[in-house]
Amino acid sequence: METIADTSAKPWRLVALSFLMLFVELGLIRWLGANVVYLSYFTNFVLLGSFLGIGLGFLAGKRASLFGWTPGLILGLVCAILVFPVEVDRVGSDVVYFGGLHVSGLPLWVVLPLVFLAVAAILFTISQEVAREFSRFEPLTAYRFDIIGSLLGIVGFTLLSWAGIPPVAWGIVVAIMVARLMPSKLDGRQAVLLVGLVVVLGGQSLNPNLFWTPYYRVQTVDGSGITEVSVNGIPHQTITSIDRRRQDEPLYFTPYQIAGETPERVLIIGAGTGTDVAIALDQGASSVDAVEIDPGLYGLGEARHPNAPYADERVAVHIDDGRAFMERSAAEYDLVLFALPDSLTLVSGQSGLRLESFLFTQQAIDTAAGLLDEDGTFAMYNYYRQDWLVDRLANTVSGPFGDDICVVAPEGGAGMAVVAGGGGAASNCPADARDLSAAPEPVSDDYPFLYIRHPGIPAMYLAAMASILLVSILLLRIVGVRGSAVRSNLDLFLMGAAFLLLETKSVVQFALWFGTTWVVNSLVFLAVLASVLAAIEVAQRVKLPKPAVLYGVLVVSIGASWTIRPSLLLELGGTWRFLAAAILTFTPIFVANLVFAQRFADTEDSTGAFGANLLGAMVGGVLEYASLILGYRSLAIIVGLLYIGAYFAWRWIGLRPPEPKAAAVGRT
Repeated sequence: METIADTSAKPWRLVALSFLMLFVELGLIRWLGANVVYLSYFTNFVLLGSFLGIGLGFLAGKRASLFGWTPGLILGLVCAILVFPVEVDRVGSDVVYFGGLHVSGLPLWVVLPLVFLAVAAILFTISQEVAREFSRFEPLTAYRFDIIGSLLGIVGFTLLSWAGIPPVAWGIVVAIMVARLMPSKLDGRQAVLLVGLVVVLGGQSLNPNLFWTPYYRVQTVDGSGITEVSVNGIPHQTITSIDRRRQDEPLYFTPYQIAGETPERVLIIGAGTGTDVAIALDQGASSVDAVEIDPGLYGLGEARHPNAPYADERVAVHIDDGRAFMERSAAEYDLVLFALPDSLTLVSGQSGLRLESFLFTQQAIDTAAGLLDEDGTFAMYNYYRQDWLVDRLANTVSGPFGDDICVVAPEGGAGMAVVAGGGGAASNCPADARDLSAAPEPVSDDYPFLYIRHPGIPAMYLAAMASILLVSILLLRIVGVRGSAVRSNLDLFLMGAAFLLLETKSVVQFALWFGTTWVVNSLVFLAVLASVLAAIEVAQRVKLPKPAVLYGVLVVSIGASWTIRPSLLLELGGTWRFLAAAILTFTPIFVANLVFAQRFADTEDSTGAFGANLLGAMVGGVLEYASLILGYRSLAIIVGLLYIGAYFAWRWIGLRPPEPKAAAVGRT
């Protein structure tokens, strides 16, 4: 019979605290990413701070509650970011960024440590209260309630994001939850801070020229006949008439000149607010498939574009991921156009994958070429600052088209460039042939990092990761957590690192197979937590095999996910692809959690063990940067090695748990 350690413990409170912890983590990832442009490129920085704070909170769970500090810490971070906004981008020699060239706010070396430490502190105060409640239950029972709360947190935040509800609503949810969950009566100072949080977020949310989509914080500025559109603090699009575009930026019309005869059937990837669609109609297209991933940007163009392209009956709008649309399409086109599809945002806070990453791989360009009729033309245009990047894209386009390519780019690489192939592009090209002998190799679906010139981790990333690890060690000492707390749970620490990488790999693979949309991303996270919950239920009801057997099955399933190339699933139909993807992805996740549940069920210090596991997850987030060297597929090898290390840690340092218990016959 499974019993509750403390009969006065309230399951609803642990579920609610876990909901709050996950909701705040997701809110910080989304809000900070939209307001601090540096975080668009320092991928999982907020996530790492979250795991550090949560891990420390669990390791310090037996101390006096610090939950009362939560309102002040959240409000302080929000005010600091709004008072010192960072709405610029950076340019480095290793990584290409787009946007402004000057800093309008605090420098990177000030902002990133502030954000990391503030996020860690906020999650520390919340997770410590979670840990205090967690310790009142049997380990697996507590873990179950924690996962249920986390699931509800993801669902709640996803629904708010889907509806485009601004951050003031997020603040209201957090304020109500914090007030309700205070271990003692809410005092006047805490009430004022919570009200202040809602007021500050409300002030930002009431800006009539600012709205939120599932991907961006969008802000518009109206000028003389134009509307400038910025996303997450970066200039992104301009809504203007065709005539003005023809006068100011004639290169937008170059793909139609290169195509020769009027392209009647046009596919536009990255239709945005509609200017590219309006140009296609102006150039004589009889049908246009306009693909745009963000419904908010499409809605803005539908309402405000002076040429009203989306109202034209020749246009079919598809709110979808561009790569996913091409993989499913059976149509033929005279022109396939990638129209400035630089998202400036990440798929999630957990990987370096951007929304457009899988559009510029060799496999994607091959797919686009396969949608063309016999004399069809492929073209892409964007603003670039580096010659080598234009050369890489030209080299990629030459894959399916050979020498029949055209590159129109300014000298020095700073400005708009057009790269086209097929349909006699070379003979219709208004520029001389480009020398591609020194061009970087095309990127692939396994290594979709277009903006990294050579495989490797840029120096600024290495410095940031080293700083994170150093700060984490110092905070462990300051909080008073001894190294023995981690050493005695070394296997759980390694499991945490492995599972974070396994989860990241799952997000990336599903983005390739089904699109980089927020819907796919949210469903993957829900499915991961559902797999964890299912493993807990099985562990409590079924007599599990010995740990050595479970570890063996786990390593085999990870090996299968490495052996089977993700590209093979793209050849399958929708239903079969989904079934294969689910089996390939969630089998190792489920088995990994059976291993964890079996080990965790018999721990004598559930909060210490869980804290060590979460700190391991933070290290796993750092190891994710290995994909910049090895590619995403090879993460499976690192995951396998970490789990093998966890097995030997269990065997070698005396962490062997008792033999598996008989299945529980009931719960109280």
